[in-house]
Amino acid sequence: MSVTPTTPAGDPVAEATRSVVGDFLAARLAGDTGWLVELFADEVDWLLADNPVVPWIRPRSTGAEAAAQFSELSEHVVPEDARASIDTFLVDGTDAVLFGQLAGTVRATGKSFEGPFALRLTVEDGRITRHHLYENSVSIAEACVPGT
Repeated sequence: MSVTPTTPAGDPVAEATRSVVGDFLAARLAGDTGWLVELFADEVDWLLADNPVVPWIRPRSTGAEAAAQFSELSEHVVPEDARASIDTFLVDGTDAVLFGQLAGTVRATGKSFEGPFALRLTVEDGRITRHHLYENSVSIAEACVPGT
């Protein structure tokens, strides 16, 4: 995944944010949960709409729980079908926003999902303190329900 974020020139806080978010993306791509735990703060402002039919979507509040979401996702989605692309990567101070597309196939049902996403991350003291993900939760939920 190659992304060139837009960052105000010469802003050391924004550069630090961009670096941590780059590490976050690399850790996600590598499936390195240990690295993700290091990148998340001990307490994380986590927002991802709770959905009882999607096993990997649930409330989280610690760095370890946030990092575990990525392992849980890989347990439930066919790895060969999991895709994400980033169209836009904006950085302003401690905040980063990524826009893109994601898709995958739920292992238990064989059904696919896809749609746009927006991810807002906040980096403070070199660690991610906010992870707010907005995605096509209807498509994902439908893919998790057998037989429809």
